[in-house]
Amino acid sequence: MHEEFVMGNEAIALGALAAGVSLVCGYPGTPSTEVLETVAKRRGESVYVEWSVNEKTAMELAGGAAYAGARALVTMKQMGLNVASDPLMCLEYIGVKGGLVVLVADDPGPISSQTEQDTRSFAAFSKVPLLDPSSAAEAYEMVQEAFELSEKYQTPVFLRPTTRVSHGYASIRVKDPEEYTVHTPEGFVKDSGRWVIFPRLSFANHRKIEVRNDQLKDIFSAHPLNRIEPEEGTCSGCRKGVAAGGFSYTYVMEAREQLGRLRTLKISTPFPFPEKKAVEFLAGLDEVLCVEELDPYIERELIFVCGKYGLKTRILGKMTGHMPRSGENSRDLVLQAMASFLQISLPAVPEETPPPLPVRPPVLCAGCPHRASFYAVKQAMKGRKTAFCGDIGCYTLGNAMPLDMVDTCLCMGAGLGIAQSLNRLEKDRCCFAFVGDSTFFASALPGVVNAVYNQAEFTLIVLDNSTTAMTGHQPHPGTGKTMMGQVVEKVSIENVLRGIGVTAVETVDPLNHPLAVETVRRVADLPGVKAIVFRSPCVALFRASSRVTVDPAVCVGCKKCIREIGCPALSISEGKAVVDPGQCNGCTLCAQLCPVGAIGGGAHA
Repeated sequence: MHEEFVMGNEAIALGALAAGVSLVCGYPGTPSTEVLETVAKRRGESVYVEWSVNEKTAMELAGGAAYAGARALVTMKQMGLNVASDPLMCLEYIGVKGGLVVLVADDPGPISSQTEQDTRSFAAFSKVPLLDPSSAAEAYEMVQEAFELSEKYQTPVFLRPTTRVSHGYASIRVKDPEEYTVHTPEGFVKDSGRWVIFPRLSFANHRKIEVRNDQLKDIFSAHPLNRIEPEEGTCSGCRKGVAAGGFSYTYVMEAREQLGRLRTLKISTPFPFPEKKAVEFLAGLDEVLCVEELDPYIERELIFVCGKYGLKTRILGKMTGHMPRSGENSRDLVLQAMASFLQISLPAVPEETPPPLPVRPPVLCAGCPHRASFYAVKQAMKGRKTAFCGDIGCYTLGNAMPLDMVDTCLCMGAGLGIAQSLNRLEKDRCCFAFVGDSTFFASALPGVVNAVYNQAEFTLIVLDNSTTAMTGHQPHPGTGKTMMGQVVEKVSIENVLRGIGVTAVETVDPLNHPLAVETVRRVADLPGVKAIVFRSPCVALFRASSRVTVDPAVCVGCKKCIREIGCPALSISEGKAVVDPGQCNGCTLCAQLCPVGAIGGGAHA
């Protein structure tokens, strides 16, 4: 054993390696991404790792490995669980042989997600056991236990870190490689009565699942993961308690240092819920405050336990208004809520407080080719009735002024279906669906097939910047590289589109503004489904050879370069346009639209 200062996601990866994992796959999504990336860096030769094209594919890959007796880890964020839910629900019913751990990183806030989904509620819905770590050290231990639990009960097991666990750092004790568990898969054994899911098999297995989960309630009640603090008898006279789980438990423990001893229940296995441990905790308590993110999950379970066992304890939390029903918890929020619950007055906040931090909304990077793509479409469609259907990725930021080029954004790949339906209802509306290159492979293909088959009318814009930019530049089928470092044949977006049946497919560099505008005008007027691939690499993938500069003697201060594209490298000083050389990437878009030719130079000149 040795000590390492690691991120929570790194701790999970090291725990999986220590458990003898054979296969790790997933789809990048903050806050889960670093788990797979760390496995790729620290793995041995016997560990296979890949970024799959989407979460559904990853879940099926991991399930196949578990069928063969291998230990498999599949990673995603809470939004990805929606995509993976189809195979996961069936895997729970059919069972596994090797350990299968499903890491789903929830994002309270949300900080980088569309929704605040709570995987604990999904675990109860899917009947899949779930472990809820409160720290990096606990996550390291829990992922190893999850593999053991999965194999013992032949079920997938959830591990649910939240953002603060995934991205927090701590010094933890980890195993040396020679201490890792050596897990040799048995291999796939043909047995159609076990691996082929039919209604009769599902019915029989459903009964087994219910029996198993009832057993797990008792097993988890006796497990040290779920504990009462302080131990029985050390808090005599206490009539109030707090129940917490996940990272919120850490906030509770910090608040206890200031507020004094308080009977506390730590829930590390929200599903199946440790009923007997809860009954032990509730005995003699008048009131309990539940501190958790995001759903009132522990609160509902304790209310159920009180009803089932005839307990009179009053359960407080989100549903009673004692804790916020949405958003992320914080140390100060939990401290204030617990103080109010205990009727303790906190010291007044010092009058001299630091000024609030400036608001910095996210924007497209200086030189981002997506800005040029959006601007080309905007100029080409000026004066026409349009709908610009966006997607999830860096290009969602195209909604910001002055571009204002994202009219809808729902989930990955949804823009294609929305564009189709808007045109169906308004034939005179020229509809566009924007999608990134990674998302194209992940979730856009069914939408294109549907559009071609049903003779839709819209223009697909594929924003190909040769990477999965928003989540950290992971490879995808169009990059020609795998997570294992292999150089492979790139999957051509254009060939895929033509193979599906899109007859009008054109590729253009969006940084060639006149050509890009002309292409959009021409292609948009073609009948049926047509596509433009705007191909230009992400600015993070290359170093600009030169930056643009402004000749103040020529600049007339019209501000068109600033009003039109909103590049963060551009500003006005003393009535003249100014380029920040520290931000400029030399894309020359501003130079191409300057009416007086005051901007010159640049990497693309």
